[in-house]
Amino acid sequence: MKVVIVGAGIIGAACAFHAASAGLDVTVLDRGPVGAGTTSRGEGNVLLSDKEPGPELELARLSRTLWDEAGAELGPETFELQAKGGLVVASTLEGLTALGAFAARQRAAGVRAEPVDEVAEWEPHIAPGLPGGVSYPQDAQVQPVLAAAALLRAAVRHGARLLTGEAAAAVTGRGGRLTGVRTADGRVLPAEAVVNAAGTWGGELGRRLGAPLTVLPRRGFVLVTQPLPRMIRHKVYSADYVANVASSGAGLETSCVVEGTPGGTVLIGASRERVGFDPALDPAVVARLAAGACGLFPFLRDVQLIRAYRGFRPYCPDHLPVIGPDPRAPGVVHACGHEGAGIGLAPATGALVTAQLLGRPWRGADPAGYPALLPDRFLTSGGAPR
Repeated sequence: MKVVIVGAGIIGAACAFHAASAGLDVTVLDRGPVGAGTTSRGEGNVLLSDKEPGPELELARLSRTLWDEAGAELGPETFELQAKGGLVVASTLEGLTALGAFAARQRAAGVRAEPVDEVAEWEPHIAPGLPGGVSYPQDAQVQPVLAAAALLRAAVRHGARLLTGEAAAAVTGRGGRLTGVRTADGRVLPAEAVVNAAGTWGGELGRRLGAPLTVLPRRGFVLVTQPLPRMIRHKVYSADYVANVASSGAGLETSCVVEGTPGGTVLIGASRERVGFDPALDPAVVARLAAGACGLFPFLRDVQLIRAYRGFRPYCPDHLPVIGPDPRAPGVVHACGHEGAGIGLAPATGALVTAQLLGRPWRGADPAGYPALLPDRFLTSGGAPR
């Protein structure tokens, strides 16, 4: 099967890696460089700790296994895979009770979540007086652009082709069957299937492919400190992060997320707001994130920021990704709308898309997928977008 994957970010790279490994004839197409979009604007989270039981958590659990497999095959240092674990902390007793109930639901779904009474024993430099938290030893981190590049290099070794600097314009077909993808400069790439892995632009690409989706941008900022000795052992975030991720509010929301990197810098997040594709640097957001981080780790008050970057996370109205074949356009398979979870969910998304293309299980993914993630959920009974 000839497959064109549109998007060379982490989702497209993972789809290419799994599809090419399965023997499919893969071409990856992107109008820009590898990982230049949302992939390059994130922290590299591979998280189970922030997900309610359901299809997204199941996808995350499969992905966690597949990230380890990719590390074993490609070398974990290739994309800085760190099984550092996560520590979620509560600032009040009420918050700790709610966090404990959330963790109990996750444990019932197969996640390792361990109560922590003395957070200072886990993070010696954390603010005093916190009532407790929950440890998530399965949480991990990767360097996102390195990961996308490594997966694509591996896909190319399996026979895939990578075309950058070319945008997809439309599909071509004959007799109701997809036969190719036409690029913006008029070239037609033969294809029996096309994978929409265009991230924040997945809605627009879907429209060009005859299968429009509601995929919207949500702006987020990340701060980076000067390099430091190892001061923070885990990915540490406040318990309100989970609620903010699931929120549909249009206004600015911030929650404290702090972690170190192999290079010594500390990454500080997280913010989210619906401002369209406005790329402006907002000093107020930077100030709120910095204040939250200093409240959680007071030593950061004496540390310099060296940069702040921002990007757009692709989200759907129900905060779940769209993964699966589109009934309106035979041959079109969506893999987009992952919001801030795309890095963590990428390997399982690639395995699931490959299983759907093959029509058989692949790397633990069932071709039937997860019904709650299929594009059908956005369509009326007549097939029109809701």
